This record gives sequence, structure tokens and C-alpha cells, in this order.
Amino acid sequence: MGERLAQAAAEVRLGGEPAAAWGRLGALPGAAGTARCLERAQTTGVPAVEPMTRLAAQLRAAQSRAAGIRARRAGVLATAPLGLCFLPAFLTVGVVPVVVGLASGLLQGN
Repeated sequence: MGERLAQAAAEVRLGGEPAAAWGRLGALPGAAGTARCLERAQTTGVPAVEPMTRLAAQLRAAQSRAAGIRARRAGVLATAPLGLCFLPAFLTVGVVPVVVGLASGLLQGN
């Protein structure tokens, strides 16, 4: 993205149409917001610092949410193998003796 950003800025400095130059930058995945901010700043003359700061904060928040989702998913995926390992032990140590005790009690009562 850095190379495309430099190309678009050079094109605008050399007299190119801002909408076209920044539009090509906006065609990159994830660069649409940046291109809109820079095009708006170029056409209106308003500094792009504040909108770019807001955009960066939004992107950081989205990245943080995505990392949290991935971390929770990894926790869930790690639980499945542990369950598969401990389930047979639980059945062998906890459930089977109870069932055997109940069955022997029922069979002795008859």
C-alpha cells in the first residue's frame, strides 16, 4: 500500500485528477477509507490529519476485535481435544463403578 500511496500522491502533485489517483488507491483491499480521506483533503484543502486519525482508531479497534474473536476460537478449539482425552477417564473412574454397583445391587436383590 505504501508504494501505491506514493504513486497516487506523486500523480496528484504532477496535476493528475485527485478522484482518479485516489480512486486507484482505494481499489486496494482495506484502502478505501484512506483513499476517501485523502481525496476529500485534496479537493477541499482541509487537512487530512483528523479524519485519518479517526480512521486509524477504527481500524485498530476492528483489528483488536478480530484478534479477540480468534483468541476465543482458539480456546474453544483447544477444549475439544482435552474433552476427548478426559471423557474416557471420567467414564472409567466415575460412571462405570456407579453403574456396576447399581447393577450388582439389582441382581442381588432378585
